[in-house]
Amino acid sequence: MKTLALLALLTLPLAAEIPAELTQAARDFLASLDDAKRAKAQLPFDHADRENWRYTPRARLGLPLKEMTEAQKNAAVALADAILSEKGEEKVAGIIALEGVLAALENNPEYRDQEAYYVTLFGHPGDPKAWAVRFEGHHLSVNVTLINGKDFSLTPSFMGANPREIREGKGKGTRVLAAEEDLARTLVKALLEAGSKEVIFSEKAPAEILTAEERKVKQLDPVGVTMASMTPAQRAGLMELIREYVGRYREEFADEDMAKIEKAGNDKIRFGWAGSTEPNGAFYYRIQGPSFLMEAANTQNDANHIHTVWRDADRDFGRDLLGEHYDDPGHGHDHE
Repeated sequence: MKTLALLALLTLPLAAEIPAELTQAARDFLASLDDAKRAKAQLPFDHADRENWRYTPRARLGLPLKEMTEAQKNAAVALADAILSEKGEEKVAGIIALEGVLAALENNPEYRDQEAYYVTLFGHPGDPKAWAVRFEGHHLSVNVTLINGKDFSLTPSFMGANPREIREGKGKGTRVLAAEEDLARTLVKALLEAGSKEVIFSEKAPAEILTAEERKVKQLDPVGVTMASMTPAQRAGLMELIREYVGRYREEFADEDMAKIEKAGNDKIRFGWAGSTEPNGAFYYRIQGPSFLMEAANTQNDANHIHTVWRDADRDFGRDLLGEHYDDPGHGHDHE
């Protein structure tokens, strides 16, 4: 049995049919619940809360882990397991475990609750029109929308870590999102050493990811350098960083999403950095392409609190995919 903390879901349109395993896992989770719990866990697809994503600690709609039996928790884990890669499972488990670290540091276990993570299904699993799943809590928001029996949208996708590095006591040295930081720092230093000073667009890092908890985002101002201007080694480094975000999900999902990113044009992807390039300094970076945006910020708590997000200006929550589906004259407009 895998650890309870395995829950996260991501973003992409697939050309193939939605894997039966995912649909079955969602049905099995709902079947494990009694009527009262199911009423919390399942909402209509067009419910206003479906796009109300949050990564800050707060009460949410949905069914929290703390209200589930062990069998129900296992069913929730199986649902996440139908989406996540092993790497993704480890990141999610680490993020949730950090709530326990904060509970001890702050002596506030009620506020920093490792079981205050909520599972919500919108619509009916397997609905050929559309359905969605959200798993969310402090520093974690994963949203997957399934449309048309074959298409996926897996953004917004947020993962954060506080502390970014455990600096004392049990687990000292643990960095849950180390790769998202280290790969980016290696890239910016390589660019600077090669004379690409324009990769630094500000000496001071912004206090937070710029898109915050916005329901709908627009592309940000272009900053930094384009992939077209990079050497082959630098281009490979940037693609490895992008894969670190995408690779949180199972290979069949990640491969399809990487294909979508590359199809939109690798040469147009930009990478920009703000703040310190030293290991414990405050920093911010973003990767922006025609079809996506990734941001990371490590400024809070004396630069020991990191936020990372993956967004899509067109396809967050499946917006464009839903538009394509319902603009098709072969489909009705009466989804719930």
